[in-house]
Amino acid sequence: MKIYLLGAANPETVRMIRAMQRSSPSLVFPGLLDNDPAKHGTKFYDLPVLGGVEAIPELAGPDVGFVSLITGSTRARYESGRAIVAAGGTLTNFIHPSVDLTCTRWGTGNYIQEAVITQAEVNVGDNCSIHIGALIAHETSIGNSVFIAHAVSVSGCCNIGDGTFIGTNATILPRIKIGKWATIGAGSVVIADIPDYAVAVGNPAKVIRLNEAIYGDGSVR
Repeated sequence: MKIYLLGAANPETVRMIRAMQRSSPSLVFPGLLDNDPAKHGTKFYDLPVLGGVEAIPELAGPDVGFVSLITGSTRARYESGRAIVAAGGTLTNFIHPSVDLTCTRWGTGNYIQEAVITQAEVNVGDNCSIHIGALIAHETSIGNSVFIAHAVSVSGCCNIGDGTFIGTNATILPRIKIGKWATIGAGSVVIADIPDYAVAVGNPAKVIRLNEAIYGDGSVR
């Protein structure tokens, strides 16, 4: 299978590619995509930058998949995932081989880094990204276009809504529901449900404002 990755910015991408190829030698990564025209025709480490989303119709085909690596904002991640699909690309997963997928359920278009732990009966939607060392405990459900930063701890039986952004080292206590397009600040400890579009920070986390309600859900398909 050929996989094209959108986003030529993080050198960790190259290490992940090499780890995946050691685990699955049939995977081929011909190059990267990036929407910055200044990067087109250059190389990111040893990978050519082939263009932006406008290159997808020419690259798409049987046994070809695309993944967005954009993680700075869930809105940008959602929009990039939608752009891939609108251009005719088929989403696939980019999951580090260290992640145990046993007894879990996954959508597609997900970007999951090294040493992420997902326990039994975790359900992850489409177009999500979970960074290094995060823990997602048993029976937790994660929606579409969610970003979970490194070292986050999500306890068991939680529900994370579409488009939610959870910052570094945040802790979510058991059976918490976080609404869609919410933002949880770095280091926050969430002990109660968080409504849609809310920005919550602190220990315990408190809602300080609401995000603009631009999108209803985070589905890219």
